[in-house]
Amino acid sequence: MSNFVDQVRITVKAGNGGNGAVSFHREKYVMNGGPDGGDGGNGGDIVFLADENMHTLLDFRFKSKYTAENGEDGASNRRTGKCGEDLLIKVPVGTVIRDHETNRVMADMDKPGKTKILLRGGKGGWGNQHFATPTRQAPNFAKPGTKTEIHTLRMELKTIADVGLIGYPNVGKSSILSVLTSAKPKVGNYHFTTLTPNLGIFRRYGKDIVIADIPGLIEGAAAGAGLGHDFLRHVERTRLLLHVVDISGSEGRDPLDDLDQINTELDQYGDLSKLPQIIVCNKMDLPGAEENLKRMRVLAEGMGCAVFAVSAATHEGFDDLMNETAAMLETLPPILHYPEEEVPDEEKDTEGFEILMDGDVFEIAGPGIERLIESVNFNDQESLNWFHRMLRKLGVIDALREKGAGECSTVRIADMEFDFIE
Repeated sequence: MSNFVDQVRITVKAGNGGNGAVSFHREKYVMNGGPDGGDGGNGGDIVFLADENMHTLLDFRFKSKYTAENGEDGASNRRTGKCGEDLLIKVPVGTVIRDHETNRVMADMDKPGKTKILLRGGKGGWGNQHFATPTRQAPNFAKPGTKTEIHTLRMELKTIADVGLIGYPNVGKSSILSVLTSAKPKVGNYHFTTLTPNLGIFRRYGKDIVIADIPGLIEGAAAGAGLGHDFLRHVERTRLLLHVVDISGSEGRDPLDDLDQINTELDQYGDLSKLPQIIVCNKMDLPGAEENLKRMRVLAEGMGCAVFAVSAATHEGFDDLMNETAAMLETLPPILHYPEEEVPDEEKDTEGFEILMDGDVFEIAGPGIERLIESVNFNDQESLNWFHRMLRKLGVIDALREKGAGECSTVRIADMEFDFIE
């Protein structure tokens, strides 16, 4: 298994809220103590942290299920249950977290040290102390804690870099990175020497510029051929592309065809070819380079791209390239940030419901209604009266009438059935 993993799927669940307690004060010489059931504690949150010491999502291949601690139940004497501890999940900087079902962006961890509460823990339920009224002085029921749902997340690591080095395999991208920066990528005279994006930094005009060597692309990369499909996502954030070609054609390919083919792959993946480019003609020290350079300049003029002739082997031509790169970056927008959509709130839609028909049975569905029925003590008349009043308050009774429910119609909530009484 490769040590570099940049796409994984995990399941996460915030902690459930603790249940409220049903309790009555008991003390010597106190005949009728009032309700003193404490509230349940809140469940723990799911929190993500962008850790600059992590560089891969490999850890999530070995552990894919994450659950925060549940809140504890309330206790007598108005004691509130302990809140569940938050669960901190560390990810590499540049990780984009999406909801697997809806594909919405829940977090873009694009800055070192950034934290994001992705899922809130369930709220603790109220103890019976909250349900006491002048006419209901001994409530024999309490509210359960909110139960949270399991969410499936898809995480993608998208390299954070100002500049991306792209091009066919073996055109010299890694060698150029080593010349421009102090990075020491693996360099070899064979295809796919680079199997992971390599990062380096060079300084120009008093500013640090991050440059990424993206593994070599080939024809069909956008459709999954070679390594391209796995690593095209690392091009998405870059502000400027240095498109490297073997201008000598040392491997028998036409450098102009190489340029066109890679741009086609970028366009098919999602308009990446529209990113600003500088064409870097490498291997100028080899035979045939000068003739091909003349042809490339004509093509580049039509594309509106600057062309720089360099040789990674002899370290020639890089000063002008670095100056132009820095100058262009001054005019370009900042690194792409994926807009984050609202974090799902487990407490939302607690009063929403729908009425479904199962034959002649009127079935009331909705998380809020199901939690409501968990609060009811069906052996206590006061609790039943409270339950009926809540159904009226939420509009359930009126909705049943509109659906055609009449005297003694069967109504189902969760796994319990009732007769509808006007």
